[in-house]
Amino acid sequence: MKFAYDAGHQIASHTWSHAHLTQLNRTQLQSEFSRLDDALRKIAGVTPAFMRPPYGEYNDLVLDVAGEHGETVAIWDFDSGDSLGLSADESNKRYDDAVRRHPSTILALNHEVHQSTVDQVLPHAIKVLKQAGYRLVTLADCVGKPAYQKVGSPSPRDASWKC
Repeated sequence: MKFAYDAGHQIASHTWSHAHLTQLNRTQLQSEFSRLDDALRKIAGVTPAFMRPPYGEYNDLVLDVAGEHGETVAIWDFDSGDSLGLSADESNKRYDDAVRRHPSTILALNHEVHQSTVDQVLPHAIKVLKQAGYRLVTLADCVGKPAYQKVGSPSPRDASWKC
């Protein structure tokens, strides 16, 4: 996470445990947000302004708790399908099809935990999107809002750093 932040990538919340947020009560949601926000402050020195709910699942309570934490919920409008088990070729075809439709913006969902996404899908996506005239920007740049509520220094590692 620190490496990505230092490289200029936007870091946002995805909550602590990747739970189905719509199945949690307020106290559980507060914990999900607080634990991750605390980790991001310690590791990268930032408090995010955006969050993407796991599985894209949210309800009014999730929106309320996100708002209490100063975070805007963001949802994708394009899914490469990697988390659904699509092959790299199938994900690349999804990008090709999206570029042919040429919507004004594409907010893509990809999962870098899949090696084929890193090695095959993202290079293809970057190439075809740029060739089609898209400018690749962070979510914050796309919507014209700050990426972080606060930016400071990371904390030194100590006994409070627990998973």
